[in-house]
Amino acid sequence: MEYMPIFLDLRNRDTLVVGGGDVAERKVGLLLDAGARVHVVSPDLCDGLRRLFDEARITWREGSFEPADIDRKVLVIAATDDRHVNAAVSNTANSRGIPVNVVDDPELCSFITPSLIDRSPVQIAVSTGGSSPVLARMLRSRLETMIPSAYGRLGSLLDEYRERAKQTFATIDERRHFWEQVLAGPIVEMILAGQDERARQHLEQAFQDAEQGKAGEQTGEVYLVGAGPGDPDLLTFRALRLMQQADVVVHDRLVSKPVLDMCRRDAERIYVGKERANHALPQEGINELLVRLAKEGKRVCRLKGGDPFIFGRGGEEIETLLQEDIPFQVVPAVTAAAGAASYSGIPLTHRDYSQAVVFATGHLKDGSMNLNWHSLAQPNQTIVFYMGLQGLSIICKELIAHGMPTSMPIALVQKATTPEQKVVTGTLEDMPKKIQRADIKPPTLIIVGEVVKLHEKLNWFTSDSEA
Repeated sequence: MEYMPIFLDLRNRDTLVVGGGDVAERKVGLLLDAGARVHVVSPDLCDGLRRLFDEARITWREGSFEPADIDRKVLVIAATDDRHVNAAVSNTANSRGIPVNVVDDPELCSFITPSLIDRSPVQIAVSTGGSSPVLARMLRSRLETMIPSAYGRLGSLLDEYRERAKQTFATIDERRHFWEQVLAGPIVEMILAGQDERARQHLEQAFQDAEQGKAGEQTGEVYLVGAGPGDPDLLTFRALRLMQQADVVVHDRLVSKPVLDMCRRDAERIYVGKERANHALPQEGINELLVRLAKEGKRVCRLKGGDPFIFGRGGEEIETLLQEDIPFQVVPAVTAAAGAASYSGIPLTHRDYSQAVVFATGHLKDGSMNLNWHSLAQPNQTIVFYMGLQGLSIICKELIAHGMPTSMPIALVQKATTPEQKVVTGTLEDMPKKIQRADIKPPTLIIVGEVVKLHEKLNWFTSDSEA
């Protein structure tokens, strides 16, 4: 994160804009909307700024910038077409510790002005760190269509009850739980439908219930959420909503950082990753952890790479939760097999090559590889091996021993759907040697079948590929 997003209170505070053209006028407009007192320095003013000056909405000193212009200002914007003047403004402001923005010149800025979605008091700022204002405006325009203006009225209503919430609930957590329950109910739809008074009555009743102790004790819950194969764009809406409201996130090593970053920022994070012969916490310990956290009244997001019910041991965790009467939800996700196949151009089924697909584990609970090789080595089907990197040579050897041709295509996909995705293709005969030469990092997925032949033809996702 290159810039810390901060909203400044400029009401009745002195600010400076250096420049008198159309760009300066836009910046002046933003400052006036924020309630600032705006002082302009420029040899001349455009028509719009002159009208503001004539209406006494801004002050204007005619002339060139001087260091004294910055005296007693809390924020400065340079909007001239002369870089030497802009640099002088920037240097002077920085030397005095005053925030300064130079339009279209990030190197001279100590802060940048984002594209803004204004639903006051709700505001959303979109920024690209100055790298592409056009992209920021494009994203803002898309968000504008998704956020009705009624959210401003909703924000104002909630603001009226802030002090009452502080008096009613002793802790921040209690207040957050209360507001989340309120906003998960019908109040939002009432506001969007223009039924503001009805929404107010609903909120008033919620407070009365809480003050009379009718709300009851907060009970914990566990969300078993599939994080998908790595690309955060593949998260479901439901997954994202629960990730954003969880108090604790219990995650494994297969959850990518971009996905983990989508969780609520102030949620506690507990890593319980498991690698081959190196478990941060045994599965039984994870089960007990989920129960303990839920009994403490916390909402726990058990974030699992891929899908919780496909080699994710979600079933084992649910068994424990059921035994302890812990409420839970399960959120399915794009499993690693589907993600790796799609992003590497390898369809799992194809009428000309494969009429069935089988998901198999690369090693069993006891660490062995005593799989049903006869059923796996069947023609016209695709096999996807999870967690099979260490046992790749055994997989190839056993499939050949049980009747598969040595020329059967095979692919290994590293970190599927992420920028680090890498695809190595070969045959059952030569793949073990290829992997020894390749720099492969887990997590990986292995796909065996004639469909691998389509990788080069159908691959749309830019990634490293080795044949």
